[in-house]
Amino acid sequence: MPASRGVERLDTGQQASHSSGARRPLSLDRRFIVRTHSLPARLAAAVVAATVATTVALGAAAAPGGAVPATASEPAREISTSDVNGWLDEVVPAALERTGIVGAAVSVVHNGAVVTERGFGHARTATSTSPAIDVDPQQTLFRAGSVSKLFTATAVMQLVESGELDLDTDVNDYLDFTLPTRFDEPITLRHLLTHTAGFEERVRGLIQNESNATSLRETIVTDPPVQVFEPGTTPAYSNYGNALAGYIVEVVSGEPFADYIHDHILDVAGMASSSFEQPLAADLEKRLAGAYANAEAPAAPFEYVGGSPAGALSAPVSDMSRFMLAQLGDLPEPLLEPETLALMQRPALDASTLENFANGPRMGIGFFEEDRNGERIVGHGGDTQFHHTHLQLYPDSATGIYIAINSGGRSPIDSLEIREEVMHGFTDRYFAADASPVTPTDTAAQHAALASGTYGSSRAPFTTFFSLLDLSGQVAVTAQPDGTLLFEPGPESDKPAVFEEIAPWVWQDVDGGRIVTMRVTDGEVDAIGYGAAFTMLKLPFDRTATGALLTVAVSLVVLLAGLIMVLVNLIRHRREPRPRSLAARLTTAGSGAAVIATVSWAVLFFALVGFAEVPDAVIRVVQVVQALAFAALVPATIWVVEGFRRRAGWLRITGRVLVLLALGRIASFAIVFHLLAPDISY
Repeated sequence: MPASRGVERLDTGQQASHSSGARRPLSLDRRFIVRTHSLPARLAAAVVAATVATTVALGAAAAPGGAVPATASEPAREISTSDVNGWLDEVVPAALERTGIVGAAVSVVHNGAVVTERGFGHARTATSTSPAIDVDPQQTLFRAGSVSKLFTATAVMQLVESGELDLDTDVNDYLDFTLPTRFDEPITLRHLLTHTAGFEERVRGLIQNESNATSLRETIVTDPPVQVFEPGTTPAYSNYGNALAGYIVEVVSGEPFADYIHDHILDVAGMASSSFEQPLAADLEKRLAGAYANAEAPAAPFEYVGGSPAGALSAPVSDMSRFMLAQLGDLPEPLLEPETLALMQRPALDASTLENFANGPRMGIGFFEEDRNGERIVGHGGDTQFHHTHLQLYPDSATGIYIAINSGGRSPIDSLEIREEVMHGFTDRYFAADASPVTPTDTAAQHAALASGTYGSSRAPFTTFFSLLDLSGQVAVTAQPDGTLLFEPGPESDKPAVFEEIAPWVWQDVDGGRIVTMRVTDGEVDAIGYGAAFTMLKLPFDRTATGALLTVAVSLVVLLAGLIMVLVNLIRHRREPRPRSLAARLTTAGSGAAVIATVSWAVLFFALVGFAEVPDAVIRVVQVVQALAFAALVPATIWVVEGFRRRAGWLRITGRVLVLLALGRIASFAIVFHLLAPDISY
């Protein structure tokens, strides 16, 4: 396909990839893994970690880490079938046994040829009616999760080459509906494919089943997420954004998305066993690896991915070898022109919009920068609820590696760790390099002080009650006496990490070498960028886990104490009840409503993060109860005034004031976290 003006436009506003040393190649978006530092936050996050760590993210595995310094090691080995196979035989079976992951497959390509395609463990475990089935790299299909996004980006770039799409045109020019936006800057395909369109996170419909599966158009058009960041400025990973790009492919090409991918990518690349169809055709479905929580769990049903372009691909690793060769320009019939492949694989945005974030890892068109040991690496990872994958390309060395597994393991991070072990290990074995010294800056102490605070993720709901989700994944950043910064936990980690400043507002992990960058607004750090598509936002006190959960817990104790006192008085004076003013009675009713609403929100929250179906009517009822608690501020205020007028005594007045303050805190919590918002999307 000839290059066109669309490809030329891709150069607009670009810079060459910055050189910041080597980078860490792999990490999940740890947004939904326990990343808390305070007791109340840990309590709130415990269930979230158990139910969502490897589920909500569907493609949260897309995020690489920051830069990793080259580590002194043995000289790099030659990539050969015998050496790669020997290494994989040492690493993968032991990892499966250690983690309780059922099965895995790995493929490696180099210099235009397949080096190896290996299967390990079981595609399906034994049942009472059938024996276990081993993983076959040519036959066994795995769900690719967000590695699917690379196919969506490739489809977009094909239409860019043909002149039917342009990366920098308002997407509303291509859509058959009007996408609601909040900023003057239009959303473009460049923004969608770099996760900078500015959408908030949505969970509803991300993972579906046969009974509630929706079409691509219905998923895209029905209640799109609110745009909360100006386009191009704040990396915020978005499955919706990528699915929207896929829908544009469908609209502009006139073909259903799955058909377009089959005809223009899978068929051309020789990927005969791969498909975006949901459910799969019968001949492919019987070859699909089972989906397991771990080796001891039963197989789960087929997962329907809402917004299929973002994560619906099913493919064997042998087909993924073909895709990697295509992305490296090593197939006889190319998917894209060489210059288009090169443009996809280099940063697509620069400092003109990203500001200092451009000095850290950045997104290409669909690809993450994942450099390590001085080697340029681009890649993408993926997660459904049970299948987990990662793909990396070494464009300058004509090399690629892909891993797929069909279960999460015994802990929420097992699927991450086995992929890191393979991906890191491959780079360190075949692309080893000597360590480069790092010189700290003179501004470290000053900048560390400005960066201290509590941070939440940009990949979060912001405008509805489900903004409560942000309480489960906060990071404490603390300035140390030596000018370093302590992250608790570290970005994309469940362990603390110490960072030192290596350039103004650019910080490197002293152990792992990950790079984070800081955005400074009006002399204050307001955000920290990491992993190319993720940002940590500095939080005001009332949005922190301590400021929110702890103060609400204290308020509930006060209200419960007041309700108990009322009950005790009723029992004590049941024969001759003491008269109570209307304000007192309404305050008591409001206190009860506040307790009921708060408990109900907690129950709803944990149900929703576990992908339970909650009727909208239930959420509305809880909102009504919350509104009654809010309205109780009026009689509670009158009740306090009555106490002063009637000289009720300091003890009683103090109790009334505490109840008023508790109701006020519950009300402010409802405002901050949008519990009364008309929109109840999640």
